[in-house]
Amino acid sequence: MKLKRTALIGTTIAGLLASGYALAQEQFIGLPSYRVGPFGSNGASLYGGWIDYMSMINARDGGVNGVKLTWEECETEYNNARGVECYERLKSKGSTGNTTFQPLSTGITYSVLEKVAQDKIPMVTIGYGRTDAADGRVFPWVFPMISTYWTQASAIVNYLGQKEGGMDKLKGKKIGLLYHDSAYGKESHAILDKLAAKHGFTVEKIAVANPGNEQQAQWLQIRQMKPDYVILWGWGVMNATALRTAQKTGYSRDKIVGVWWSGSEEDTIPAGDAAKGYTAAGFNVAGTNYPIVQDIQKHVYAKGAGNMAEKDRVGSVLYNRGVVHGIITVEAIRKAQEKFGKGKPMTGEQMRWGFENLNIDNARLSQLGAAGFMPDLKITCADHEGAGKVKFQQWDGTKWKVVTDWISGDQTVVRPMIEESAAAYAKEKGITPRDCAKEM
Repeated sequence: MKLKRTALIGTTIAGLLASGYALAQEQFIGLPSYRVGPFGSNGASLYGGWIDYMSMINARDGGVNGVKLTWEECETEYNNARGVECYERLKSKGSTGNTTFQPLSTGITYSVLEKVAQDKIPMVTIGYGRTDAADGRVFPWVFPMISTYWTQASAIVNYLGQKEGGMDKLKGKKIGLLYHDSAYGKESHAILDKLAAKHGFTVEKIAVANPGNEQQAQWLQIRQMKPDYVILWGWGVMNATALRTAQKTGYSRDKIVGVWWSGSEEDTIPAGDAAKGYTAAGFNVAGTNYPIVQDIQKHVYAKGAGNMAEKDRVGSVLYNRGVVHGIITVEAIRKAQEKFGKGKPMTGEQMRWGFENLNIDNARLSQLGAAGFMPDLKITCADHEGAGKVKFQQWDGTKWKVVTDWISGDQTVVRPMIEESAAAYAKEKGITPRDCAKEM
């Protein structure tokens, strides 16, 4: 009897395994998040949108071709050392290791740049991080997708040129750059210097120490400079402080244009009336009137499973940006499965291939319910940026209003700078750049 019972159990287990019931496949995604500290409100929206998107994919679709998405957060407090600790803690999680590392911090990006190549874990830095990593021949494991800081700075200059009635009208203008005194803030310097030389304007750089909640001296300096425009390259509490202090010193907010990390409700609402008329760039838009956000509300929040305690933040700029992270991550998993096999989790190397072969065109965005939500995106071996487009939105006192179509940066300036900087890095590190022609 014992032998028969054992044989029956074995047969039952074999049947379950064959049906896939006992082998529920899972794709692990490590989330080096930050929900505390001066940037905690920003991080809560970003990671909340990302987690809600993954929850929606699990609830609505049963995962990606039957592979459920799993994740674990690791609190970095937007601190470089903690970011490295989280990288090490998360990298071996899951059956195939961490799928991707996305720290949403330029400082942490620099701190793990060489580690991800050694460990073969793709690092995706959507709209931030090291700009020259857009050259995939030198940085095969890093993906600064959609738009790098240099492209964005160039798009801001192009937008100012449009406001003036032509790029030639920028000649003789004075532009102030109020920047977060960090690796993130300094990413803007080289490209603005290059564009100033090309178009004949001058740029005055003014640093703000982290976290940026005291700026009286900087705005007194700006008042003395009398710039035609101020580019706000801030983050977290620095942004609302800048707008309030600008109002106190009499600088018109409609002359201030923010980088996309200075263009969210977390920046404008705390500033109150001081934010009205302020304009900022963005590679995604705000709003809940998109099918993709409505699906999250239907399949996640309607079931009491949402990640955001403050439900009114669903559809905000940073929440929707988190959804963009979710879209790109899931589409890369889907792409990798096309090559390496559906119904099973992908390794870091397979995911790298998935990211490098992404082609989220407008037709696919429509299928995802995200038409107009983000720009179309095509990644290649040599180009890890892909889109290079931003829209500009203006705060009307209660909400963001999109005031332009997608505006591209000047790639005749940006791409040569990327390739020159990447080549210098390759020489310094003894890296032989990939021959992309051989990988097609």
